[in-house]
Amino acid sequence: MAARNTARKRAFQILFEADQRGVDVQTVLADWIRHSRSDTRQPPVSEYTMELVEGYARKTGRIDELISQYAVGWTLDRMPVVDRNILRLGAYELVWVDDTPDAVVLDEAVQLAKEFSTDDSPAFVNGLLGRFKDLKPTLRRDEA
Repeated sequence: MAARNTARKRAFQILFEADQRGVDVQTVLADWIRHSRSDTRQPPVSEYTMELVEGYARKTGRIDELISQYAVGWTLDRMPVVDRNILRLGAYELVWVDDTPDAVVLDEAVQLAKEFSTDDSPAFVNGLLGRFKDLKPTLRRDEA
């Protein structure tokens, strides 16, 4: 499971970088892949990292809509950049990736928040993603 943990962390970093630079996540992903192939000091981008980033890219609008709808008291652009991107990644994996248990997705997102964000962020991330977990069947059905 350590490989998936690393893949999630890299996917989060790609989403974060894209958000900070104001560019498409697929552009940043391509940059990371190119750098990893041309510089041996750069770690390779795993298949699962690519899967997460590309999956998020396909669902960006819907994910941002969900976060905006359910993040009580927070607009997407007012949210800390780290939290916003942890939530984006977690929402994608939670709602649209079936081979990862929901509890693992929530735990990994909370761990990212603990490592990269504020003291209040783990509870915020856990609460919002927990809501998505409860609504998951409805969220998928509403999209169809």
